[in-house]
Amino acid sequence: MSDQQLRQARRSAIGGFLGTTLEYFDFALYGLVAAVVLGRVFFPGGAGFASEMGAMATFGVAYIARPVGALVLGHLGDRVGRQRILVFTIVLMGTATFLIGCLPGYATIGPLAPVALVVLRLAQGFSAAGEQAGSSTLTTELAPARQRAFYTSSTNTGTILGNFLGHAAFVPVLAMPEPELLAWGWRLPFLGSAAGMAVVFLLRRGLRDADVFAAVAAQRTRPPLRELLRHDWQNVVRVVLLCLMAAPTSISAVFGLSYATRVAGLDAALVVAITTISLGAGAVTIPFWAVLADRVGRRPVFVVGVLGGGAVLFLKFHFIAVRDVPLMTVAQCVVVFFFMAAYATQLSIAAELFSTTVRFSGVAVGTQFGYLLGGFAPTLSYAVLRPGPTGWVPVAILAGLCCVVAAAAVLSAPETRGLTIEEIDVDAREPTVAERE
Repeated sequence: MSDQQLRQARRSAIGGFLGTTLEYFDFALYGLVAAVVLGRVFFPGGAGFASEMGAMATFGVAYIARPVGALVLGHLGDRVGRQRILVFTIVLMGTATFLIGCLPGYATIGPLAPVALVVLRLAQGFSAAGEQAGSSTLTTELAPARQRAFYTSSTNTGTILGNFLGHAAFVPVLAMPEPELLAWGWRLPFLGSAAGMAVVFLLRRGLRDADVFAAVAAQRTRPPLRELLRHDWQNVVRVVLLCLMAAPTSISAVFGLSYATRVAGLDAALVVAITTISLGAGAVTIPFWAVLADRVGRRPVFVVGVLGGGAVLFLKFHFIAVRDVPLMTVAQCVVVFFFMAAYATQLSIAAELFSTTVRFSGVAVGTQFGYLLGGFAPTLSYAVLRPGPTGWVPVAILAGLCCVVAAAAVLSAPETRGLTIEEIDVDAREPTVAERE
């Protein structure tokens, strides 16, 4: 690669890392604020059940917007370019987040407050659908062939770090006196995210699409989304299934917190602290897993990670049930350690399944619909939970089955370690009529 190409690859990786860090910082922060504050600020009834349910509903609507965003932004990313869509997603997310921090509450503008909050939350979800797919697609196409997993892993490093920072930023805010917290304290992290948006915007303004995309775009004759769903639906299904890896991680974090506090009777602050610290430590391991994937292959690293994490999850729930906090802490750290291997390789596997003509669409649609399925995992966990000290076993089995399906989806895909983007395009393209005959 030329020095200019390498600079572009590094800039794309840094922009992807910072962009997804900001994106998932906003998402994690909103979930925490929704659980503690928003019901009392944006809905009538104060701290009543209806207000809390309304706040939780605003958290969920973003996940409804994400598949829509995947279809629209993925199609546009393959038609007008990755760089333009990435600039759009960071501006939309940053603006929506900043405006949430400025939004007057129900006491000031009445029913317009929750309506405006829902609109801004939909904007967050819409933009998130294009952020992760777009940054991983652009980085994949710019990165050196033998270091592509390492460069592309920067996107999911930002995903995990953003979740960690969202939790960490809310800790001092939550310690404020309640009147100040409800009046203005909860707004500070939302307003502060504008600085991060400005940095990522400037980084992405200086990026350009890879030459391989420019060459494909100049010869395009068919709409990319139609081409994807007509000729490459098998790989879309593979990506949806491999993204079921999100189910056991949400079971571990969301359902695990509820089970530990409500059933086992452990202190909520302690469990959240253990989870937060393990996420921060886990984010550091992602680049090392990605380097290994560039050496031995994406498939073995992903499979070891997802199956290892699913297996240790059984131990984690056992230690929660018997209230063994030290061993529960160790198990939580080991679970995160293994799942980081899957996160390190997930996006490079997904991006390398598709040709340049439909790569953005394929990654966006596959990941967002896969995450949507995984998002219901905590709800299903409550449905299969049984009473008694071993009532967690069906939940762990559900998580394990998702891990097995994700591993099988990856094993059914070709290994792409070391291939150039041009070689991947040849392997992924639709056969000609003469070749089929």
